[in-house]
Amino acid sequence: MAPLHAAPPPPSAAASSSSPAAPLFVARPHHHRRPAAAASCSLAVTAAAAPSRKAFLPCPDHSPGRSLAAPPRITPSSSPALVTSVQDLYDFICSGPLVDRIGYTKEKIAESIDRWLRCGGQVARLFRLNELQLSEAEKARIYHFYIPVFLWCEDQVIEHRAKYNEGDEIPPLVIGVSAPQGSGKTTLVFALNYLFQVAGRKSTVLSIDDFYLTAKEQNELRDRNPGNALLELRGNAGSHDLQFSVETLESLTKLTKEGMKMKVPRYNKSAFGGRGDRADPSVWPEVEGPLEVILFEGWMLGFKPLPNEVVKAVDPQLEVVNKNLEAYYDAWDRFIQSWIVIKIREPNSVFQWRLQAEVAMRADGKPGMSDEEVMDFVSRYLPAYHAYLPTLYKEGPNGSKPEHLLVIDIDEARNPIWGN
Repeated sequence: MAPLHAAPPPPSAAASSSSPAAPLFVARPHHHRRPAAAASCSLAVTAAAAPSRKAFLPCPDHSPGRSLAAPPRITPSSSPALVTSVQDLYDFICSGPLVDRIGYTKEKIAESIDRWLRCGGQVARLFRLNELQLSEAEKARIYHFYIPVFLWCEDQVIEHRAKYNEGDEIPPLVIGVSAPQGSGKTTLVFALNYLFQVAGRKSTVLSIDDFYLTAKEQNELRDRNPGNALLELRGNAGSHDLQFSVETLESLTKLTKEGMKMKVPRYNKSAFGGRGDRADPSVWPEVEGPLEVILFEGWMLGFKPLPNEVVKAVDPQLEVVNKNLEAYYDAWDRFIQSWIVIKIREPNSVFQWRLQAEVAMRADGKPGMSDEEVMDFVSRYLPAYHAYLPTLYKEGPNGSKPEHLLVIDIDEARNPIWGN
């Protein structure tokens, strides 16, 4: 099986525009990394294939057995077309709501504009978008969301690795991404993983979903908690194999040398009529060392147990879930050194996002849940959101440090907004 780190190295800025591997963004030769130069410089963009017009960038298939390697590259035509000036794009980047949060000034953006352009071309290729015809939503998704978050993550990795001496075995940095279902975390993590790969850093992706109990164990959990809808199906605290997650994370953090390999678990949500089961190890992707980054994502990462009276006031069924949550810090959160928390305004948005996904699936001829089934599914998660999100947003994940925590406020359209 091909290793997870299977993306090609980043294309050279000097590559010919007629080469399939050439960057789609091509800065003119007289551009230099100075604010003054950016104002007068033009940006040429190589024409690409027909674009996707989806406002929310679709995430490629992550089904068991499929690695997160780069998708086929778009072959550009031979004639570049003028799209906009570097100054216009620079102004657009500076207007993004995450710039201040990632520690970038206008001067720093101007000095690193070539990097923003390179990353923009890479993300556009990843999602098969035509850079000549990006919609405003796609442009914002790339330059106000994915690239700023990647640059913050890259700075976190550089700082982490600087703590070690030359010749030391450096463990990978574990970056936790906590975000409600449907908020776009899986697509964000997919983009981050790809950008790390083309930057030459070996990375891998884990989800808390990968550590769900097997189908047999989930049935046993349900039988031990009769009448508790929150533990009837997978999802809430108690439905994960914590020992399995500890063993996996400990093994991944030891992939510090060339030649070291291990398979990363995956979960098959479609098994047993949608009740799910752990995927067969034969389809787990393989990861090679030296690993530099582990992107660990999940809807309840960073949730902290609360006093019983608090959770019982939200939903009496949460009491046992709250008790189960006490073991999750040692199993998950203690491994995470840097945190990304996607903050939503209203937990009920999860229902709308899930409904949108199911409607899109049905429109594509794929089996999807009915509106009633979506409501039943989401209702099993909403009590935990209502109970634990306020504390997560107020205090941050347990053990997190302000300098290693990036909070991203998003609106109902899942776009970053200016936070409080």
